[in-house]
Amino acid sequence: QVQLVESGGGLVQAGGSLRLSCAASGNIYSISAMGWYRQGPGRQRELVATIRNSDNIKYGDSVVGRFTISRDNAKNTVSLQMNSLKPEDTAVYYCNADITPTSGWHPAAYWGQGTQVTVSS
Repeated sequence: QVQLVESGGGLVQAGGSLRLSCAASGNIYSISAMGWYRQGPGRQRELVATIRNSDNIKYGDSVVGRFTISRDNAKNTVSLQMNSLKPEDTAVYYCNADITPTSGWHPAAYWGQGTQVTVSS
């Protein structure tokens, strides 16, 4: 069984910073992409950032230049450094990973339980 556990959410004032972390554990053979999505009040879930490797990173348009995603393959973790936060960044942030549990299996998408980020104006 695979688990993704997020940490690091909270309340911050506009202009501030937060760092989110996510650790994958359990039956893991390999992990391809890891990333973050978010869902704000009354909005659809949207891409924040994904990473396959240092040469393959994608950011949502609204976070470019403010957020930085990184990954530690040895620890099966992904982090999101969020700077210059705005009230519109308020959302539940979900960790996502494409994980192959056993050699020869197809990868499947796994999700964390979500962590709340609230940015006050």
